[in-house]
Amino acid sequence: QVQLVESGGGLVQAGGSLRLSCAASGRRFSTYNMAWFRQAPGMEREFVAAITWDGVRTTYADSVKGRFTISRDNAKSTVNLQMNSLESEDTAVYYCATRGGTVWEVMPKRMTYWGKGTLVTVSS
Repeated sequence: QVQLVESGGGLVQAGGSLRLSCAASGRRFSTYNMAWFRQAPGMEREFVAAITWDGVRTTYADSVKGRFTISRDNAKSTVNLQMNSLESEDTAVYYCATRGGTVWEVMPKRMTYWGKGTLVTVSS
């Protein structure tokens, strides 16, 4: 069992930056692959970025590649999403999630644990 709590959302102007954090409870965080997803109003939840349990491998949605960076600190049980050059299309609720193991998954339906999300609003 793992509980996830996101923070760091807010209102930012286009071109600006935000850093999201996800704090995890549970002793096995360091053995879990982690991912960020987002959901804009009226849209389906979509994959944003993922990172392996050891931080060696990362992958990104094409829409954020080169602008967003996912990272993790296993000692602090946190996973972060640095978002630069934000665009109005990035406006969404951002969720931290995990399937709870080392299987590499990026589909929302494959995730087992979810945080409640943090709202990011980018004004143009």
